[in-house]
Amino acid sequence: MELLRIATAGSVDDGKSTLLGRLLYDSKSVLADTLAAVERTSAERGDERTNLALLTDGLRAEREQGITIDVAYRYFSTPVRSFILADTPGHVQYTRNMVTGASTADVAIVLVDARRGLTEQSRRHAFLAALLRVPHVVLCVNKVDLVDFDAEVYVGIAAEFAAVASRLGLPKVTAIPVSALHGDNVVHPSARTPWYGGPALLEHLESVTVAANTNPADTRLPVQYVIRPQSPAYPDYRGYAGSVASGVLRVGDPVTVLPSGLRTTVRAIDTFDGPVDEAVARMAVTVRLADDIDVARGDVLVGSGRSPRVTQDLAGTICWMQSAPLRPGARVRVKSTTRTVRAVVRSLNSRIDVRSFTEADATELGLNDIGRISLRTAAPVVVDDYADNRVTGGFLLIDDATGTTAGAGMVARAS
Repeated sequence: MELLRIATAGSVDDGKSTLLGRLLYDSKSVLADTLAAVERTSAERGDERTNLALLTDGLRAEREQGITIDVAYRYFSTPVRSFILADTPGHVQYTRNMVTGASTADVAIVLVDARRGLTEQSRRHAFLAALLRVPHVVLCVNKVDLVDFDAEVYVGIAAEFAAVASRLGLPKVTAIPVSALHGDNVVHPSARTPWYGGPALLEHLESVTVAANTNPADTRLPVQYVIRPQSPAYPDYRGYAGSVASGVLRVGDPVTVLPSGLRTTVRAIDTFDGPVDEAVARMAVTVRLADDIDVARGDVLVGSGRSPRVTQDLAGTICWMQSAPLRPGARVRVKSTTRTVRAVVRSLNSRIDVRSFTEADATELGLNDIGRISLRTAAPVVVDDYADNRVTGGFLLIDDATGTTAGAGMVARAS
């Protein structure tokens, strides 16, 4: 079944967790014991009704404070497709969590409180959705029940957000008026918004085209593991396992192994369910090659289309995720697809002001700062521009001393 990844974003108290809870509840995707636990917790807290936000607010600290701190993932499905929901925090100090949740999303749902309109965080999250190249954006104007389902309020907010989206280069934005608390236009169309002729949120999510979210022309398969069973049943088996990042890989296709540049053809493609003739993006496969050549973890099998760049000089945009600031000369490890190499920060080119969308010179990047940097890696990495391929164009910065993730980056230029 086709899978859609969704990330929510918005200011504090815009109702993200409640919206996702309502989506799960009204689509009958909540187990009876889970719902019973939420009802019990709601009663203990003195809530007037079952607090559906508790379905996604899982940490005790989140429930006590009534806010989302960590990225909460929930899974559900309908007869049409399966969904992964990422409920990301709205507080500015958790910008890094928003980046984490949206980095793999097919759809970003940006919530706006109908009473307050667009806030600084609304613009910040729109900017991040544009930066992370999320293919589809949905503007949910929430709490329309608190403005008496006023069409003018909805139209004004939608128009203001459309102007921001146009400035950022976001794809077409779908605006939907909703009341997460009461369920209006979440799973079922609402009779209380007769002036709105579009789909309910779930209907729209079921109809979004996922195929457009991958790069169909450029075939990329980062090798994660070399499989050699050393078994009498498979005496000569040698396979290269990984997930197809983009494009289509077929038996008989010519492929190039990068960074070595060795060439061969695909002899067979194996999956958990047996051999297949072709593999598409997001499929986990094991590829057998026609020639016995040197292929290792971190290499990338590339099709005959446009070739990625093999480089030791990276320039990109990063979100810094550590309290200790990032400065020129810092030594880090760069994880690009399945390859991890040591690197040094050659320069900090600028810091981006996510409120005004402007850039300024910077000598360091602090926690949650977003900026443009240049890196020099100790060994070649295989990358595409992030605008062309979100998998091979994304990378992580890892603290060389602790091994923790220090930053998330997007390749802007490679040479």
